[in-house]
Amino acid sequence: MAATICSPAKNRFWKERLGSVRIRSLLVGLAVCLALAWTIAAVTLLPLRWIDPPTTAVHAQRRLQAFVHGTSYHERYRFIPLTEISPELQHAVVAAEDARFYQHNGFDWHEIQIAAEDDLEGTRSRGASTITQQLIKNLFFGTGRSVLRKGAEFTLVPVAELVLSKQRILELYINIVEWGPGIYGADAAARYHYQISARNLTRDQSARLAAILPSPLRRRPARMNRYSTLIQDRMRQMDW
Repeated sequence: MAATICSPAKNRFWKERLGSVRIRSLLVGLAVCLALAWTIAAVTLLPLRWIDPPTTAVHAQRRLQAFVHGTSYHERYRFIPLTEISPELQHAVVAAEDARFYQHNGFDWHEIQIAAEDDLEGTRSRGASTITQQLIKNLFFGTGRSVLRKGAEFTLVPVAELVLSKQRILELYINIVEWGPGIYGADAAARYHYQISARNLTRDQSARLAAILPSPLRRRPARMNRYSTLIQDRMRQMDW
């Protein structure tokens, strides 16, 4: 009789114990997968000192989105050396995206503080991501937003700053960043929007291209009158 009474309680105990073990195993497996993915990403950064990336997470994301929605997708992407890209565009991108690029070590804490204060006041109008952070996001994570992605990005940025020079970080970023539907990098952007090579971009054209980077699928250089003027003002302030 006692065995019969205790049996349901024992069954519940073992079921709960088994469930706990399964959850623990699942969490351990997830942690191992995340650690492996992070290690692969970190190790990938080293050869990027010499090897140009054939594709990125954003490229793959856009191809997948086009496939899912049944829309056409034509990718324009050709990696070119920084020496073949107009200095005006290089300066415009830095002025627009990360004015302290050459001073910080991957994170602009001044901009992060301003963004945090704006968040508290509900008046935030700009991001605080540096070019290095955006490079990591484009290479490995795509355009999605999540706490997990931010955490991984936060730990990979110091690795990128350690193994890559500032010039190489800028070269990688300016060559892979999205500049329109299926348009990646300075060469494709210059040819698509202005029918010229990236080497021949003028100051005004460069500022207009830099102005569309925050929202490349919606913005067009020809409409960026006010923002491109602001970028050129920043360039002058930086003695460019």
